[in-house]
Amino acid sequence: MNKIPSFTIDHCRLLRGIYVSRKDSVGGDVVTTFDIRMKEPNREPALHPGALHTIEHLAATFLRNDPEWRDRIVYWGPMGCLTGNYLLIRGDYESEDIIDLMQRTFRFIADYEGDIPGAAPRDCGNYLLHDLPMARLEARRYLNEVLLRLKPENLEYP
Repeated sequence: MNKIPSFTIDHCRLLRGIYVSRKDSVGGDVVTTFDIRMKEPNREPALHPGALHTIEHLAATFLRNDPEWRDRIVYWGPMGCLTGNYLLIRGDYESEDIIDLMQRTFRFIADYEGDIPGAAPRDCGNYLLHDLPMARLEARRYLNEVLLRLKPENLEYP
């Protein structure tokens, strides 16, 4: 079996950042998949599942309600390795195109107070696995240390 492209990225050199993971043609449209990498793989602890689950709920809610982007958002979800998230957007985009959107998304999460959207038994398959304080801390760290200080090496795969 052939290795899929995401397994060919050098995770030993990969930094936190925003990366174009792939672009696919779907029904005549381009769908851009972004790697929203919050942790350096294999060099720092992964995100706690409860924090990542909460980040998923908050980011998906924010993105699907954003007046500028909501009609282009296809998917937001966690990576199995717990080091970040995937964002799929309808359209042909580069990492630089979504910097402001990601800054606003992670500022929303970092400042969020109140009930987590969709964190009820009827709405979520694992509603008890949430950690808002840790999600806020991780979002603030990613925002301040990465998103507000992006360099070329945080926007292009090594």
